[in-house]
Amino acid sequence: MARMQLEPGYEVNLVAAEPLVVAPVAINFDNGGRLWAVEMTGYMPDTAGRGEDAPTGKIVILDDDNRDGVYDRRTVFIDSLRLPRALCFINGGVLVAEPPRLWFYPIENDKPGKRTLVDPKYTEDGNVEHQPNGLLRAIDNWIYNAKSSKRYRFKDGKWLIERTHFRGQWGISQDNYGRLYYNDNSSNVIGDFFLPGFGYGNLDQQNVAGYSERMVADNRVYPARPTPGVNRGYTKGTLDEKLRLRNFTAACAPLVYRGGLLKDSLQSVFVAEPSANLIKRNQIQPSGNVTRGRQAYTGHEFLASTDERFRPVNLNDGPDGALYVTDMYRGIIQHKTYLTEYLKNEIVKRQLSQPLNCGRIYKVIPKNFNTKVISIPTEPDKLVELLGNANGWVRDRAQQTIVDQKMLAAVPYLQQALAGSDHLKTIHALWTLEGLNALNSEQLIPFLSSTNAWLRVEALGIVPSVVNKASYKTYSSVLQRIVQNPDEVTAPYIAYLYPVLSRYDKPGANKLLKQLATLYPQNKYVADAVISNLSGREAQFTSVLNDTAAVFVKRLNKVINNRKSRLLNNDPVKLKKEFPRGAAIFSTTCQTCHGGDGNGIKGLAPPFNKSQWVTGDKRKLIGIVLNGLTGPVEVNDHLYKAPEINGDMPGIGGSKEISDEDIAQLLSFLRRSWQNKASAVTVKEVSTVRSQLKERSSAFTIEELEKVFP
Repeated sequence: MARMQLEPGYEVNLVAAEPLVVAPVAINFDNGGRLWAVEMTGYMPDTAGRGEDAPTGKIVILDDDNRDGVYDRRTVFIDSLRLPRALCFINGGVLVAEPPRLWFYPIENDKPGKRTLVDPKYTEDGNVEHQPNGLLRAIDNWIYNAKSSKRYRFKDGKWLIERTHFRGQWGISQDNYGRLYYNDNSSNVIGDFFLPGFGYGNLDQQNVAGYSERMVADNRVYPARPTPGVNRGYTKGTLDEKLRLRNFTAACAPLVYRGGLLKDSLQSVFVAEPSANLIKRNQIQPSGNVTRGRQAYTGHEFLASTDERFRPVNLNDGPDGALYVTDMYRGIIQHKTYLTEYLKNEIVKRQLSQPLNCGRIYKVIPKNFNTKVISIPTEPDKLVELLGNANGWVRDRAQQTIVDQKMLAAVPYLQQALAGSDHLKTIHALWTLEGLNALNSEQLIPFLSSTNAWLRVEALGIVPSVVNKASYKTYSSVLQRIVQNPDEVTAPYIAYLYPVLSRYDKPGANKLLKQLATLYPQNKYVADAVISNLSGREAQFTSVLNDTAAVFVKRLNKVINNRKSRLLNNDPVKLKKEFPRGAAIFSTTCQTCHGGDGNGIKGLAPPFNKSQWVTGDKRKLIGIVLNGLTGPVEVNDHLYKAPEINGDMPGIGGSKEISDEDIAQLLSFLRRSWQNKASAVTVKEVSTVRSQLKERSSAFTIEELEKVFP
């Protein structure tokens, strides 16, 4: 702790350390303020990852017996887990992510009851760095994840699994209004301008405006020490003249701070960078439908350490309002799949593979401030009162407790809260009633015309849960009136309500979409909201506007072209049978950045589909996959570079688990998938290029690739 440099006015307190907690990667708090930790003790025991799959992971409960803010006692709740990565309290139990499965365990006197398999394919097998995580229980009563396009909910005695937007890499958070925030390893803050339950209905629509937006584009970091031990430290520009990391390379755990203690004029979003031993603070501010921000400081960080083993991998708000830091505390943080020879040598130099039995959890609070843990009560009126607490964690947990316990006795108090002046309390009350199936149209409809934009938005977000055969005409009439009074903030949400309105009145719902397209032809958020509902019938809407220069027309035509292109794709079932191992490696190692449709993912990676690098010279493609590629790179006449994509693609040539035969299958699969029609790659061709590159340990630039393989 003495090696930490912290923003003036704050202090760091240790709340747990080894042997009480070992290799923690995620934490949560129960209603009594006890800390539950996920221990990923099996992660990277050495540079080869030997023994990583051993069932050594645990979920542990930490108790603070004397209530002094420091945890004293450890209870193992579950052991013998393989690389567990997330947990979430719900319905009297806990969800546990243990790849590839998602389990639900009832909590019975601090012991696990008979578990239920919620999702057998929560993750794909394979790469630990690219598997879903987070299990964030959001304000809309759904559970969301990073590195995933699924959301979960327990309702009417059943687990529901739905498709949603693909989001982030490690860590996920929400703001006071339930909008989601996330990032990838090279990006500071990415997030959604709109509520998470909308806009994913059109498979041919890529990069829906208002989702996966770069809210803070500045990726500069300011370590407190030289950081040569980063995976691409050998690459020009990665380190500065003092050997300190310039830009994020392991950004994770974005947290919209809602604890109420760390005062700021703007909303703070903290981001951890474990490879550079620091935590960054950003400040964001919404304006209409757009949220943008900047780094809080220039030249230094909110918290930075000169200890190379300080590895903040998760950040949380706590029951006391403090900012909690989960420190895995170990030397190796890079997974073996992408571990470069350069970093292996750095690890050996400073013996970073040891120790493996450490772990620390800290909290950051204002200096000389005595925090108090709020235990969640059991009385309905007191729980509803907490929906207006200054601490977002308390508000969320009060809402969740009422919903989990199906506490209908709270309904009268929730109805009273709807008439209050505290808009955050009102928002939580609305969603709590939604979670109880106790919200009616008479209560909701007035909020659709509220003078408070946040209340209007939340009410529109709840409409799909309330509208039915008896009420849809009333909602249609109200929405028509709203459309007649232009409001660019709520207009996209009205378009997003098409799926539920069209169940009862398809012609009326289509008329509403056409009205919105006509009223807002240059608004990309409205355009994409409308287009998200047009899957397979985009061409029917081309006559809505005659202005070919309109944003709506341009974005509609792009989706039409995407659909035409998709229908020309090669048969994926046949390809999986022909190259089974290649298809499996693609799904676990490549798909998460380049997209299952091969068309790339915004902020991560360029397309494989019709890429000259995939279908062209086999030697170059093999070289890229073995050693990696540092951008920029031109694909299909478009220059991709950071921040549009991640600046680096790691190679997999150093992985002991992926053979030359595997690589040949993978590349053959890529060269034949989608609309690619190139020849297969042989094992001999891979082996030949590997031999040619045996002295090379660094990633290629395009210029270097052209020289090596003219």
